[in-house]
Amino acid sequence: MSPDYARHYLFIGLLTLVALVLAIAPLLLSTLVAPKKPGRTKTASYECGLAATGDPWSQFRVQYYLYALLFVVFDVEVVFLYPWALVWKGLGGVALAEAVVFLAILAVGLIYAWKKGLLEWR
Repeated sequence: MSPDYARHYLFIGLLTLVALVLAIAPLLLSTLVAPKKPGRTKTASYECGLAATGDPWSQFRVQYYLYALLFVVFDVEVVFLYPWALVWKGLGGVALAEAVVFLAILAVGLIYAWKKGLLEWR
């Protein structure tokens, strides 16, 4: 191994060490310097500036999670289609067919969710 090659690894190691120190040092410093005065106001749950009412550990309906999951699926679809849409003219017909298949698979999933009544709010 040449000394120049080893110097590159040394630089990467030094950069990693500096990154770790810069990430961990503020956390440690805040635990040492921050005042510790717990009270009822500081330990109370906070939501949109309103006083919390009821049990904070209440269960949500499963439908909320289904909506969130469907949102994530279609949000990821946009993430995959955006770069394709930027260069679609240069890709040709095969790329168009692949995008249509991708959208068709997602459409089948949406139709399935719709038919199962997952999008109905009861």
